Amino acid sequence: MLFAAGRFVAKWRQNSDVKPTTPPPTGTLPLDPRTGAVTSPVVAAALCIKPRRLLTWHQSEKVAVLKQALPMFGCMRSLAMRFRGLLRGRRTAALDDWIRDAMTSGIHAMRTFAGKLRHDVAAVRNAISEEWSNGQTEGQVNRLKALKRAMYGRASVQLLCARMRPLCELE
Repeated sequence: MLFAAGRFVAKWRQNSDVKPTTPPPTGTLPLDPRTGAVTSPVVAAALCIKPRRLLTWHQSEKVAVLKQALPMFGCMRSLAMRFRGLLRGRRTAALDDWIRDAMTSGIHAMRTFAGKLRHDVAAVRNAISEEWSNGQTEGQVNRLKALKRAMYGRASVQLLCARMRPLCELE
């Protein structure tokens, strides 16, 4: 191990910390200000939907670099935060404005998403305004399917039923 830039670095990692000397080609994501590596699309997407108050200092630095290098990132982040606010605040009145802004944003992913919302806007309004959710039901269905996959070819239907029932029913 070597001591490099204030930390110990394994031999196999020594060459991975080398910063590129040439700028990335156009159309790619900008360099991470801290590491010098290209920001991955997965990281950029995660930063796009994370609220400012939940960002660490390094993450907020990345967001600033992404906004400066890619103006569309700032627009997409703004739309994502507004939609999050619609869902959290249960404000159905602002849904039409959000769909209109997303459709005119010029961002293909946002236009597609807004188009899908527009197809069944009544269901979207109900999902925003109603307090209840089918999350509990979906969770139980997911649990059942996971058990079925785990037991596939190993057990009978009776054993599957026994595993699905709560312990208090078995006594």
